[in-house]
Amino acid sequence: MQQISMWEGNKGSKKAQSFAGRLRESGAVYQINGDENTSMELILSALIGDIPDETMKSLLLLNLVDFLNLSKEELMTYPGIGPSMAARLMAAFALTKKLASAGASENTVIRCPEDIFYLMKNEAKLLDKEYFSALLLNTKNHVIGKETISIGTLNSSMVHPRELFKQAIRRSAAAVILVHNHPSGDPTPSREDISLTKRLIEAGEIIGIDVLDHIVLGFDKFTSLKSKGLI
Repeated sequence: MQQISMWEGNKGSKKAQSFAGRLRESGAVYQINGDENTSMELILSALIGDIPDETMKSLLLLNLVDFLNLSKEELMTYPGIGPSMAARLMAAFALTKKLASAGASENTVIRCPEDIFYLMKNEAKLLDKEYFSALLLNTKNHVIGKETISIGTLNSSMVHPRELFKQAIRRSAAAVILVHNHPSGDPTPSREDISLTKRLIEAGEIIGIDVLDHIVLGFDKFTSLKSKGLI
């Protein structure tokens, strides 16, 4: 496959070129749905051309989550990364996250909590904040949509039933499944998680939309509040 250069002018050195070349030749693999091979080397080798060797090495010291959540301004603090290259990297970051979250299609049927985990786990790995989302289901438990309700530390003041059920009503959903990630990697639900879920279940009963479960995602593991008897 032809490599695409995002080089900004003739500022690089042979040393930097050879380092980028070694990355390309190393067989680095990026698999959105893989467990072991998710790597940022491919993004760097595909998008970054001639930048200083030390910049490449500094970026590779970051973990994947920190790397994909760098801002444009933060990227431009690295020598050799100007506005154009930073913008292209930001676009690559956005595409990577979009691909990771593309698992829940309208053909997906939810039969058990494990189905939700496998749909959402790759996206959750790339998040450095708590994202509270809802999977919207029809009467046959087909996924008809996914909505992000809030971003940040989960609490009842940030997640109002109105915001959740407005989206569910708009999509004519028969039921919803709540999903949020713990960036710490520990999916143990907090008291706030449990009390918020109970509040949303009660609100759903009033308007006739079932809240079937709340899944808390960690690193390669999850907790179903329903299965644990917490709701």
